[in-house]
Amino acid sequence: MKRVLFCAGVLLFAVSAASAAELTGTLKKIKDSGSMTIGYRNDAPPFSSEDEAGAPVGYAVELCQRIATAVKEHLGLAELKIQYKALTAGERLDAVSSGQVDIECGNTTVTLGRRQTVDFTLMTFVTGGSLLGKRSSNIRSTGDLNGKTVGVIKGTTTADALNAHLAKSFIDATVRDIDDRVEGMRLLDSGEIDALASDRIVLIGQILNSEDRNLYAISNDLFSYEPYAMIVRRNDPDFRLVADRALSQIFKTDQIVSLYEKWFGKAGVRPTPILLAMYRFQALPE
Repeated sequence: MKRVLFCAGVLLFAVSAASAAELTGTLKKIKDSGSMTIGYRNDAPPFSSEDEAGAPVGYAVELCQRIATAVKEHLGLAELKIQYKALTAGERLDAVSSGQVDIECGNTTVTLGRRQTVDFTLMTFVTGGSLLGKRSSNIRSTGDLNGKTVGVIKGTTTADALNAHLAKSFIDATVRDIDDRVEGMRLLDSGEIDALASDRIVLIGQILNSEDRNLYAISNDLFSYEPYAMIVRRNDPDFRLVADRALSQIFKTDQIVSLYEKWFGKAGVRPTPILLAMYRFQALPE
């Protein structure tokens, strides 16, 4: 009997040890701490910004909140504390890879170069680079930038795409590096720059948040392709799988329709065919 009990005890210990060993990386970090840290951009509405009380809000923020719920259920936690950390464009990659945040939720473009240091979830949106200018400036395409000054956030894929497009198209424009869209709007309003370059859907958010929407116009063309996703750490497939499963489930249901209408519908922006296809293709089967 003692031998049977001993063997049973060894077996139970082995099963428990195996179960504990299953958790690695971000999931283990969250399980051990009972908290998850979400990084977000506070200057990228309607994807991520802050409300009047300073709380993070937006399309990407809500998607991350649903991912957090999926993590909580996956780990079997009764409680999961969610912490938020505002990040700049230049901070977001390092913040994830260094462990300051567990996931970054904003409007980050997936690139092969960035995948050398971080990983990404399933795509969450598709857009492209465009220009915001004052309506009176008559900037309707990048071709109208000849002899003009355009501001763009330094260190972004938009900056690289804009410079490449201007060079390829022989457009003689001055590109001014800026720190964020707040600075960009200030420079645009003061006349120090003639246009602000960013992703088209984000520029729409800038107009929606302005005091006088009739002052501005967005160019008709796109000079880049920008597929968005959430940043996660490299070599952490278990956490990414939980995030991807949550996103895929959202894409299968009316949740994504409700989220889109909430954050983009009020601007009269309808989903593009490529965005609808992205949702459909990423509604993966179990």
